Amino acid sequence: MNIKDYLEQKRVEVDRFLDEVTPPAAMPPATLHDSMRYSLLGGGKRIRPILTIASAEALGTNPPGLMAAACSLELIHTYSLIHDDLPAMDNDDFRRGKPTNHKVYGEAMAILAGDALLTMAFDLISRPDLMKGCDPVRQARIIQELAFGSGNMGMVGGQVLDIQAEHQDIDLLTLQNIHKQKTGMLIRAAVRMGAIAGGANDRQLDDLTGYAEDIGLAFQIADDVLNVTGTREELGKNPNTDAERGKKTYPTFYGVEGAKQLADACVSRAIDRLSSFGSTADPLREIARYITSRRS
Repeated sequence: MNIKDYLEQKRVEVDRFLDEVTPPAAMPPATLHDSMRYSLLGGGKRIRPILTIASAEALGTNPPGLMAAACSLELIHTYSLIHDDLPAMDNDDFRRGKPTNHKVYGEAMAILAGDALLTMAFDLISRPDLMKGCDPVRQARIIQELAFGSGNMGMVGGQVLDIQAEHQDIDLLTLQNIHKQKTGMLIRAAVRMGAIAGGANDRQLDDLTGYAEDIGLAFQIADDVLNVTGTREELGKNPNTDAERGKKTYPTFYGVEGAKQLADACVSRAIDRLSSFGSTADPLREIARYITSRRS
């Protein structure tokens, strides 16, 4: 299969859905909605929602409510980027090739836009019209997966550990724990949400969870490498920011080439986890390979 075509097709579908469910920029409070749309619809690969869709497809299903569940992850991801870029956190000026949200709308509005996107994610996967036909037990499990992957034991907890590790002489295990939560848990939630929506059995859910954990690590390692080797044009933001903030990364411990080899090993392991699935899981296999070959 051509993974670039697949990713582009799904990205267009995700973007269309996000545009439809997000309030128009002119709807009061207009500045808030304009700020939300600026970051949410301002580009992005949409890897997390696409992983949710591909996970359900691996089971040969297209269950009701799948797109709402998938897009809830993009709302969470976008809110986290807006808050990550704030002066109190990473203090970034650019995101996806454009000025960061707080540079355009001010810090207060950026915080509120992030808050609104976070809340809207849970509105999305609890709306009867968007989740019509979804088994109520599965829906409750999907909501719980999103909350767990996003919160204090997931992404937010990892962000806390990341901030606390700046300018600290952390060891490799600490770095692994940071990224297992900060990056890995939302990717894990994405795959598991698709699997649950698609009716995965216990064995299938375990295999898909292992796949998600492996590609989550590969994704973070690839990001660390790109922060060293990428250009501002490729990344859509300034490179070498990790070193400037005193953050230890995988290239710090392994070097760039060693880190790339570690990421490739994670991808191979992730693909092996899918051995019990047929060709319906090919998008997941190709996404794993794409993660380490991307340039942004």
